[in-house]
Amino acid sequence: MDAEAYTNRGTAYWSKGRYDQAIADYTKALEINPRLAEAYTGRAAAYRSKGQQDQAIADYTNVLQINPSDAQVYTNRGRAYGNKSQYDQAIADFTKALQISPRYDAAYNLRGAAYLIKGQYEQAIADFTKALEINPSDAESYTNRGRAYRSKGRYEQAIADFTKALEINPNNAEAYNNRGRAYESKGQHDRAIADHTKALEINPRYADAYNNRGIAYDSKGQYEQAMADYTKALEIDPSNAEAYYNRGIAYRSKGQYDQAIADYTKALELNPRFADAYVNRGHACESKGQYDQAIADYTKALEINPSHALAYNNRGYAYRRRGEYERAIADYIKALEVSPRFALAYQNRAEAYYYLKAYDRAWEDVRMAQELGAKIAAGFLKNLREASGRER
Repeated sequence: MDAEAYTNRGTAYWSKGRYDQAIADYTKALEINPRLAEAYTGRAAAYRSKGQQDQAIADYTNVLQINPSDAQVYTNRGRAYGNKSQYDQAIADFTKALQISPRYDAAYNLRGAAYLIKGQYEQAIADFTKALEINPSDAESYTNRGRAYRSKGRYEQAIADFTKALEINPNNAEAYNNRGRAYESKGQHDRAIADHTKALEINPRYADAYNNRGIAYDSKGQYEQAMADYTKALEIDPSNAEAYYNRGIAYRSKGQYDQAIADYTKALELNPRFADAYVNRGHACESKGQYDQAIADYTKALEINPSHALAYNNRGYAYRRRGEYERAIADYIKALEVSPRFALAYQNRAEAYYYLKAYDRAWEDVRMAQELGAKIAAGFLKNLREASGRER
């Protein structure tokens, strides 16, 4: 057999998902003809299908040495870099593909997706928009642009894009799931539930849709339905840290603190840098009167995210419950540095000042908390009036 025959048989194996045999044939072709670009391209595709991204990148690079103007090869190498989370290299390759082929809509969509992952939402939106100018029937680009709009809080535009994607492809479970998330962000819980349910009708193994529907049920106070959905998400994907975290929130809302702590702990085993899981586990421990453990969890959260205002506030509350008022005040001050309109931190600091008999400062914090919309307990106000000898 000559090199072309090995390449063709390798492609036939690849098309049937027999990647090892495909790789063997492409390799044989390259032993015969080391400059056969088609064999490198085919072998790279087989490696990428097997998740062997480094080998795929090496083969795409070999192709580009033979043919430096192949936009599709740059695009495919960019995909491989993206699969390795090397997004800057991926963006560079997609950009090179677009320099060669300026109307390559897939390259715009892929570069936009890389920008989206990096949190560069404006660049992502610009790329998705360009892809749609070239190909107005590209449902994936509408879905991706909708995700970028949602990440920027532009929910109406996000919903419009997800809806357009669904007009093009009514069986697009991802678009339903993402539109549901946008509705949830707008507080439209029933619409969110309907969209997540539709996503699950299309794809009953869609763990993220179960998780997101659980969030919508949770927002409605329907904790049993929420927990059922989180549990289903975990049956499908036992490595879903967010689903454990969300189920923990539902358990805590029902006062089931031990179950909540167990779920937060599992989330942290899966993602040790999940700051919010530390904060919520700390809150559950605090609810059980376990202030030392709560303080340890809030401290860990702050090591991960030093700008976590709620962690400072909650740690301050735990210190106050232990009678350590100065440390509590220091944490409330830090919370307010991070979030100057944090009404609860003013309210909590007022109580700490009260216990230190710093009544003028307590009244000033009460005023600030009330201006920010907090409702101060009548009993505390009565005690402060009596202790300070003033009405406000």
